[in-house]
Amino acid sequence: MPGPSIALPAPQPWRRRLLRQVLVALGLGTAFGSLLALMTQQRLGTTLVYSWCIALGCTFAIDGLRRAAAAWVHRHDGSASAAALAAWPGWGWMSVCLVLGTVIGFTAGAELANALTGLRGASLFSGGHATAATLLLISLIPGGAATWYFRSQGQLQAAQAQAEAAERQAAENRLKLLESQLEPHMLFNTLANLRALIVVDPERAQAMLDRLIDFLRATLGASRAPLHPLSAEFDRLSDYLALMQVRMGERLRVELELPSSLAGTPVPPLLLQPLVENAIKHGLEPKRGGGVVRVQAAQEGDELVLRVIDTGVGPAASPAAEGSRFGLHQVRERLATVYGAAASLTLEPGPMDAGGTIVTLRWPHPTPTLST
Repeated sequence: MPGPSIALPAPQPWRRRLLRQVLVALGLGTAFGSLLALMTQQRLGTTLVYSWCIALGCTFAIDGLRRAAAAWVHRHDGSASAAALAAWPGWGWMSVCLVLGTVIGFTAGAELANALTGLRGASLFSGGHATAATLLLISLIPGGAATWYFRSQGQLQAAQAQAEAAERQAAENRLKLLESQLEPHMLFNTLANLRALIVVDPERAQAMLDRLIDFLRATLGASRAPLHPLSAEFDRLSDYLALMQVRMGERLRVELELPSSLAGTPVPPLLLQPLVENAIKHGLEPKRGGGVVRVQAAQEGDELVLRVIDTGVGPAASPAAEGSRFGLHQVRERLATVYGAAASLTLEPGPMDAGGTIVTLRWPHPTPTLST
């Protein structure tokens, strides 16, 4: 029976990790070297050279053995090799690594210090058992301290990684919830329009029903990923607007403007649909001659800008209805979930000569692109 899955901490960039190990080792070496020089009345400079070399030797020997033990312990976890090397092998294995690494690190560090100073310092193998035990015990103290420090840092990083993963999962769940609320709202509005059209124009109602079936098939068959390419968002808008044109006829004119350079930009699914629905229901339908719905995507400086523009009656002549507030609230919630405070939504009247309403969405860009 397979054992429980183990969450492995993400490995740090190796340069930063190496620098931190060196600094910690030198800090511990300085502290212990100064203390030994004070206690034994030996020269501080020579003592520090030995302390630094032995501390560095023990640090890298212990860490090298720990990484080998971690790779062995986690060899069946199915994780990436870098993550396995950064994991904790358990205190049993770590105790062996600590003792063996201290022996190797002390020996190598002492030899390096001998070469640098021209002296012959004490060795684990040149004196008696008492001397070897004393030197090993003294060396285990900074080695144990360094091990505890790096273990604590690893636990903190693992906890942070788990918290970030949980936050990302919560954001994805919230997006899915908002999308699941949005789709029935749009469907109910469309069915209500279809019901009214059946009475006055059965043929157009049949054509609208056919379009609705095609739209729902495309929408429900699309990916349920939290983000999809902006081109896919425009494709959904095109299908929805074609559905609305069956009902409104020449009273609804459509303009979709998507530069090819922005086609792969990731956005939440159905982000613009409630804004287009509001533009038709509260802007163009109350206007006798209808008008234009224009959806634009543009890069302005370091921001992606999406606009839904209509030439309808304008916000002043169309008080915010419950459906309008629902759509705007949905879009604001989804923007905040994905992009945080960096995103904004503004609603303003159109120019005097055209009238209507302009809804503008903004957030920082460039962002990673998705395959279209």
